[in-house]
Amino acid sequence: MIKRCIIFILIVLTIAVGQTKRDPRVVGLAGTYTTIADGIFSVGYNPALIGFQQDKPFQLQLFGFDAGVIGNFISFETLSEYSGDTLYTADKDKLFLEFQDAGGLTFFQDFHLPIPVLNFAYENLAFTSNAIFLANYKLPIGLLELMMYGNADKPELDMTLGYEMLGINEYGVTFAVPFKNLSFGATVKYLQGLFYFGIDSDSSSATLITDDLGLYGSGKYLIRQGFGGAGLGLDIGVVTQEFDGWAFGASLINAKGNITWNKTLKKDEGGPGISIPGIYPFTWQGEELGPSESVLFTYTIDTLRADKLSQDSLFYNHSEIIKDTTANGSARPFVTRYPATFRLGVSKRTETFLLASDLITGFSNEYYSKAKWRWSFGVEWTKLDNIPIRLGYSWAGGDAKELSLGLGFHKGPIIFDLGFGFRNGMWIQTMRGFNFSLGLTITSFKSRKRPKPADNLE
Repeated sequence: MIKRCIIFILIVLTIAVGQTKRDPRVVGLAGTYTTIADGIFSVGYNPALIGFQQDKPFQLQLFGFDAGVIGNFISFETLSEYSGDTLYTADKDKLFLEFQDAGGLTFFQDFHLPIPVLNFAYENLAFTSNAIFLANYKLPIGLLELMMYGNADKPELDMTLGYEMLGINEYGVTFAVPFKNLSFGATVKYLQGLFYFGIDSDSSSATLITDDLGLYGSGKYLIRQGFGGAGLGLDIGVVTQEFDGWAFGASLINAKGNITWNKTLKKDEGGPGISIPGIYPFTWQGEELGPSESVLFTYTIDTLRADKLSQDSLFYNHSEIIKDTTANGSARPFVTRYPATFRLGVSKRTETFLLASDLITGFSNEYYSKAKWRWSFGVEWTKLDNIPIRLGYSWAGGDAKELSLGLGFHKGPIIFDLGFGFRNGMWIQTMRGFNFSLGLTITSFKSRKRPKPADNLE
């Protein structure tokens, strides 16, 4: 058991060095935020909430840290269940359905760092700035199918790998227009790309064919990089004024959001001028890549069968660093999508509890976005006004569930919050990832008093 724990911890640390925006309160509520986010923390969830902040003092975030990782297989429980054991058909079917739903064996990691002192809100306006690092890894479904079932069910297998990593700075200006019973809000974002490195899905493919002739196949991967990215994003939202403690809201996050990479790079210009150990500058087989260089990797498998096993050239692979430039010699621009999410929410405030529920969906399976509905529920106990305690749960079908916990310390101008989520699981032994978040925010000395049901506007 100790050995398995060590393996698990090493894997997590390897991929977790590090929704596009999170804070400790939303982590503790399992993402339930559409109608209850407060001040600067409504940005990225529902900008309309800023419209009902006029009676509250300003907010200034001094520090924030948020890191998460999630996969669809590795946990203490699965390591214990499947390590060194024979997989029977029922076990294979159960695992393969989970892999098939995600398109393979996947890992996603994200790291969020609000830029200190550049996140603040006053009345119905907010300015936010965050450094965000995202990474996707995916082992192809065809490889998993071959390992589990051989070639019995499908002679042609998709072996295309997935890999993307990017860093951006996101700057947003949020404003809202409140009416008697409704508030409408929007966030306009400037997306400053720092770096991108990944497999171009449009120019890459790999197949493995297993039929009566034998086993053969081929693959081509274009691994490209980007610097100097730039783009715009737009969030829009609406929320009702609380009536008898009830509130309803909806938002579309990243209704528009694209990043064009290499847009500002000119011929022979360098990269972003940053260095991240183990990540950037990018290297390939020990050679550092220039800003306009990409990697083209190809391979072929030549009819692997019994009468050819004595040959030494059945597998051939080749990689080369190529210049990926336009006619004038500048690095070739390309575009990546900043995935959109749609949110519906409802909440009920009582004297000692705040209850909230959300329905959330993405429109593509990229980064933090999943093209499936997710339901979440959160409860915040506010009996102790200075120490709110939070519990959240979300579910998206199958094993895609999350249990989260959080608490805060709010005293005078100090707002400190902490949140932790067990992702794709319900406890330490079953979780297949986690979220960890903490933050320190200040407000004026009269503090941001939590509204009571009786405080509703007429």
